[in-house]
Amino acid sequence: MRTSATARLGLRAVALGYLLLLLGIPVVLILWRSFGPGVGAFLASVRTPAAISALNLSMLIVAIVVPLNVVFGVGTALALVRGRFRGRGLVQAVVDLPFAVSPVVVGVSLILLWGAGGWFGGVERLGFKVIFGLPGMVIATLFVTLPFVVREVEPVLHEIGTDQEQAAATLGASSWQTFWRITLPAIRWGLTYGVVLTVARALGEFGAVIMVSSGFPGVSQTLTLLVHSRYIDDHNTYGAYAAATLLMGLALVTLLLMTLLDRKRSTTT
Repeated sequence: MRTSATARLGLRAVALGYLLLLLGIPVVLILWRSFGPGVGAFLASVRTPAAISALNLSMLIVAIVVPLNVVFGVGTALALVRGRFRGRGLVQAVVDLPFAVSPVVVGVSLILLWGAGGWFGGVERLGFKVIFGLPGMVIATLFVTLPFVVREVEPVLHEIGTDQEQAAATLGASSWQTFWRITLPAIRWGLTYGVVLTVARALGEFGAVIMVSSGFPGVSQTLTLLVHSRYIDDHNTYGAYAAATLLMGLALVTLLLMTLLDRKRSTTT
């Protein structure tokens, strides 16, 4: 189906106008509010102990969540693509569950499981605090980022097939040798893309994390919680804008990295 030049330009104008209204104007307003008083005021706001602690905690959660998601995601993708087992459809549904369940519901569920009166609440008596601590925030972030590596690696495994893996096995390669030398290099771009998506989602998670965090500055407050706390609790509007700009900058770096990886993947495939 061919469309006229006028129709194509009209569609582009509508798409650009929609993006401008939805994303462009709010982003410009946040940047204007953040840098209006000057760069010095912005730097002073994001260099406070609470902001530095929130940034460090966000990066710590990312550093924990990403390796765990890589191990689980690759293993699950291999099981779903290469394996034939009973309950495979159930596993597929569980992987997609974070797309359907509200993050707030996830946080409430974790409280019911790991809270003081929950099914596994007894671990607190052993000195292991989950809810309102780092472990609970990590578990919540793990759940909401669960599908990304799996769903990026799975189609790549379907595409490459099993011919090279079977050839390596006939030549005497072990399962680990086949994985490290054949499978992993073949899925590297899908895996990397899934990691980038996981990082972006983990940095921006709010609903699940706020339910299992105490929200105390310098203790269990991520960047997203810092924005919320400054704007709602402290009525520090400028501080909230500055923290949001810092978070937006991290998201922009992640987006640029994702774009570069996508281009690199397109040129190498």
